[in-house]
Amino acid sequence: MKRHYEDPAYKKFRIDVLKRDNFKCQMPNCKSNKNLQVHHIQTWANASSLRYDPYNGITLCKYCHSSIKGKESHYIKTFREIIDGKI
Repeated sequence: MKRHYEDPAYKKFRIDVLKRDNFKCQMPNCKSNKNLQVHHIQTWANASSLRYDPYNGITLCKYCHSSIKGKESHYIKTFREIIDGKI
């Protein structure tokens, strides 16, 4: 299933993650508030039941998001720990 960015469920997921993360990149040692993107911790393609679950999203700036491309699985534990510290 392809992402539809205008889908109300996707928009809600995205804003819920951004709000929880105070509109700042959550990558350790970054905290940028520019060019923010919401990253799916468990990928969109492989975790369809988690696509709109804010616990499966984390805010990253464009630079940090691109820096983990192809290495997403290495960051799952780190991102979960960051989110767990907020809940």
